[in-house]
Amino acid sequence: MASGGIARGRLAEERKSWRKNHPHVRGFVAKPETLPDGSVNLMLWRCVIPGKPGTDWEGGYYPLTMQFDDNYPTTAPSCRFPAGFFHINVYDSGAVCLSILGGAWKPSITVKQVLVGIQELLDDPNPDSSAQHRCYELYKKNMPEYKNKVREQAKRYPSRM
Repeated sequence: MASGGIARGRLAEERKSWRKNHPHVRGFVAKPETLPDGSVNLMLWRCVIPGKPGTDWEGGYYPLTMQFDDNYPTTAPSCRFPAGFFHINVYDSGAVCLSILGGAWKPSITVKQVLVGIQELLDDPNPDSSAQHRCYELYKKNMPEYKNKVREQAKRYPSRM
């Protein structure tokens, strides 16, 4: 296949699979970018991850972009929330720090598994892999204030459906 052909083929399959079997939770979205001419860019997906019910993240619908390169699925996608997103495992740039997006990546991991993994990470962060010092400090030293900031952030990302 031409450069990126394997990646695009796998992403076309991922898109088909997502449409048939996406998480049956209101709010999950994962779709390739539509270009101005109506064509689809399979290498960039616009996603939304809903906060899990019963958590401080509930009520938020968090936008995330998944950028794939020509080596996908050998290499993990780059996943980003908006810059400044408040979370221990999200860099100020919005880049997500999650094991399955780094050293624990396997080509068999699906878009669905990545999105569900990030949803889990929201309420169950890994403080040993902190990407934001201010979040880490609040999480360790002032949990009520940390939770308050999470709930405030949820209000900034209401459902658009």
